[in-house]
This record gives sequence, C-alpha cells and structure tokens, in this order.
Amino acid sequence: MKTLALETSAKSVSVAVTENGTLLAQAYQDRGLTHSVTLMPLLDGMLKTAGLTLDDMDIIAVAQGPGSFTGIRIGVSAAKGLAWAKALPCCGVSTLEAMAYGVTDFEGVVVGAMDARRQQVYNALFRTENGCVTRLCADRAVAMELVAEELAAMPEPKLIVGDGAVLLYDFLQKAGIGCRLASPLHRQQSGCGAGGGASCRAGADVFRPGIAAGVSAAEPGGARTAGQGAVPDGGVKRIPLKFHIHGG
Repeated sequence: MKTLALETSAKSVSVAVTENGTLLAQAYQDRGLTHSVTLMPLLDGMLKTAGLTLDDMDIIAVAQGPGSFTGIRIGVSAAKGLAWAKALPCCGVSTLEAMAYGVTDFEGVVVGAMDARRQQVYNALFRTENGCVTRLCADRAVAMELVAEELAAMPEPKLIVGDGAVLLYDFLQKAGIGCRLASPLHRQQSGCGAGGGASCRAGADVFRPGIAAGVSAAEPGGARTAGQGAVPDGGVKRIPLKFHIHGG
C-alpha cells in the first residue's frame, strides 16, 4: 500500500511517500515560508523526481495536529482535495504519534513535546519496542510538571521528540529526570512519520474512497477539538481528525 503523507502542522513542511511502512521518497523544507506557498510545489517536485504520480497512491495521510491552526488547515485542505480528486481514502494521523513512528529504532518511552506556551507542552507518551509503537496516553496540552511526574515513575530509557523537545528536556534535566534528545534529523515533524502512522492504522480503520475530515469547526487559540469527518450515507465508519491547535 503506497501512502502519500503531508505534514504542515509546525514551522517545517514535509511530504513523503511510503509503502507498507518503507520510505520511498521524501521532501522537507524549514525556511519559515508559508505552507500555502511551499506545500504543493514541494509535493509536485518529489513525485516527479521519484517517477510517481497520484495515480500510484492508495491512501492520503495528513498530520492532524497538535500544531499551528493555519498549518493544519492548509495540510488537511490539501489532503482533502487530493483525496476527492482521485477518489482515494484519507487518513488523519496525530502529529505527536507520527513523530514516534519516526524513531521506532529506539527502545523505550518516546516523549512527544510541542511548545504550547505558558510552561505547557502538547504532549503524548509512546512505548517503542521491536519497531512497534504503543500509545500510553492521549494527546494533551499539559504542564511540564505533570509530564515530569509521570516520567519519574517510568524506568525505561526516554527519548524526547518535537519542536518543544529542547524546552521539555531542559525542564526535565533540572528536575533530575534522565532522558535524551532525539537527533535534530529525527526531532522535527515529518511526512515520513505520518506515512508510517497511516500504514499502521490501515488494518484497523475502515477507509472509503473520498472520505476526508472537515476543518470547519476548528478555531484558533488554546487547545481545541475540531469536528469529525463524515460521509452522508449511513453505516460508514467516520475517520476522526481531532485538532489541538494554537494560533500561528
């Protein structure tokens, strides 16, 4: 199963193609440019240089946040348009979960961290073992003190990923909690991770050509949850895209 994955939930923008969890192609940019300007040219260039087209894809995946309100809307809108145009299923993947799929060679607890401001982080915890990812808690906006308390009770090695990794790492070091930072190459959000998360979900979720989540209920500011995607006819499982967003 070939997956086209889009990641626009943070400052960087990334697109990737994976096949059953194996990376086939990827393009990444972190120049601070607007995702609405960079996403589609980046996607087009990656597909052309890899000798691929949208007709080769089986599913579209998109990082659904936490992250930037504007960035999430751009990514989801693009994924939605591509999915409808080619009658492909569309899958939303947590940005935090996608980052855990980017470090599956690590054995221990992966700590996702994105700066939520006011001494808080968007966070989720995952256990990675033998290349598999197990979620330990839901995505949340939480005080770093609480994350520290939880990690103090976990004896496993700990790896911090995300654009808030340095912020949380410094806090945990002061609290005397052993952990390490992922390398800069694996620390940031990427389309490859979103593709890996979508590949894992494919066996559990019911996908349907053209299903994509709407973002009309998303509002800027704080940690919020947007509405779920749906199709008009009954009996089809909805694919939720739940957003935790902040302004930007």
